[in-house]
Amino acid sequence: MSPDEDRPRGTWSQRGAAFGIWYLRTVTFINLLSAVWVSFGNDIRRHNIAEFFTPYLLTAGFASGAFSLFLSVTLRRRKRASWILNLVLSGLLALLFGFGMVAAPEFRGHAQNWVSLVLTVLFAAALVVGRREFSAKGDRANPKLAATVAAGGLLIASLLAALLVTVTNTAGDGSSTFVQRWRYGLMRLVSLAADDRAFPEIATPNWVNVAINVLSTLLLVAVLWAAFRSVRSTDPITEDDEERLRALLARHGDRDSLGYFALRRDKSVLFSPSGKAAVTYRVVGGVSLASGDPLGDPEAWPGAIEVWLAEAREHGWAPAVMGASEEGGTIYARHGLDALELGDEAIVDTAEFTLDGRAMRTVRQAYNRIKRAGYTVTIRRHEDIPAPEMAHLLRLADDWRDGETERGFSMALGRLGDPGDGRCVMLECRDGGTDGAEGELRALLSFVPWGEKGLSLDLMRRDRNSENGLMEFMVLELIQRAKEVEITQLSLNFAMFRSVFERGSRLGAGPVLRLWRSLLSFFSRWWQIESLYRANAKYRPIWEPRYMLFEKSTDLLRIGIAAGRAEGFLEAPGLPKWLNRKHLENVR
Repeated sequence: MSPDEDRPRGTWSQRGAAFGIWYLRTVTFINLLSAVWVSFGNDIRRHNIAEFFTPYLLTAGFASGAFSLFLSVTLRRRKRASWILNLVLSGLLALLFGFGMVAAPEFRGHAQNWVSLVLTVLFAAALVVGRREFSAKGDRANPKLAATVAAGGLLIASLLAALLVTVTNTAGDGSSTFVQRWRYGLMRLVSLAADDRAFPEIATPNWVNVAINVLSTLLLVAVLWAAFRSVRSTDPITEDDEERLRALLARHGDRDSLGYFALRRDKSVLFSPSGKAAVTYRVVGGVSLASGDPLGDPEAWPGAIEVWLAEAREHGWAPAVMGASEEGGTIYARHGLDALELGDEAIVDTAEFTLDGRAMRTVRQAYNRIKRAGYTVTIRRHEDIPAPEMAHLLRLADDWRDGETERGFSMALGRLGDPGDGRCVMLECRDGGTDGAEGELRALLSFVPWGEKGLSLDLMRRDRNSENGLMEFMVLELIQRAKEVEITQLSLNFAMFRSVFERGSRLGAGPVLRLWRSLLSFFSRWWQIESLYRANAKYRPIWEPRYMLFEKSTDLLRIGIAAGRAEGFLEAPGLPKWLNRKHLENVR
């Protein structure tokens, strides 16, 4: 770490960084506005030729707008490479403006030039003042990748431009050569306002020039993305890391029902300086996505959180937490993160649960119907299942998976039948069979340990041709036979926006709440938001709120997309498989 980064960041440093970011945002707006407002764009171009010049990056066009937009985004993410590039470009431009003002009296006679010089100098000075704010590192392979994208992209884009010019050339003499058309297309890639008098044998419609320039904008964005992309991943959990995490779970695993899911092997882990706490996370789309509460001693949680946040800022990742409890969310909030309630986790106290009473009549009838049909449930720890039987269960679980996409991240283990997960509990539901033969296996449930006396639902699979209600029957069997596996509490599914459905259906609910409930009910046709809440509510559980934590509200969309990708709900169906992340085991 450099001496500048060791020193505390003051108000002036933050203000300098903010000025640089907002300057680029303003320039982006003007550039894009001038690209669609032709007369305004022509005015800017006229003020950027001959004896006039405009402030840093203020030119008209989509390409310049895309360039300034990308630089503003990378500056906001505190990219050191972006800071260096902006400082070099703006500094050289300021020196050029200054030299021109001194050497040429005609430049000094225009007020616009003085304004341009002052704004450019102010931008460069703001970057110098705010230098300690820009410490995020990029991937080491970025320069080579950017050079490859630039070279290959320019060749492809220029050939496409030449082809487009060839097809749309309205000059009737046909005297132009391919090289001339290629040079013309290359010129248009650079600028819409380029002088085409050197090509009298070529005449193209204006939309062709615009299309070629937009193509150059896409190329520029691709090159910038390659040059400034964040480190895409970190080292996954090692065997030693897993042993340390299991040791923390053995001592403090009863604190969080989602704690065991930290053992997913596609996550990374950072420990507190004392080693008594840890944060597990995965980097998805530039978001460092943690899940649940930190593991370990709550007194050591702040140390682990600080290490995790420091790494996120070092690489320019947006920090976010999915599914934190109220206790964990409070600690995260003390470190500068804001909280947003996602929904509630359904927890059942097995000792207090009963099927008696009018409120449980529907559940009781459904349970008795399945039981009369002859279905039975076997409850075993994974370590008690012989290897051949476990292999058979794995094949069935894979066959019964709903679709090809594997889902789960924050509330899923991502594997089944691993030797290290012997304390997990498996429920196997069989039908009544025929002619005295053993019934066929129709459904599976798997639970992970929640401390010494609890279980948390991990995996649900059933034969699509089996009767409805098998999952509820199996859960009720586990609740009533909890003493067989020595547990007292169960964590079931997570119900997103549960409070909206509950409060929105009450007498006197306000119009905003009713509208929000109606929207969620509409989207439940595809994502089963309301049905999942109803399915959990029938057990009359204790509802424990779960939160999403984030640093900046402007990152919420980005975080939502990253969370959707991590959980397996967002994939690019039209892309080849090598561009999509290979998901692990299906979950909840």
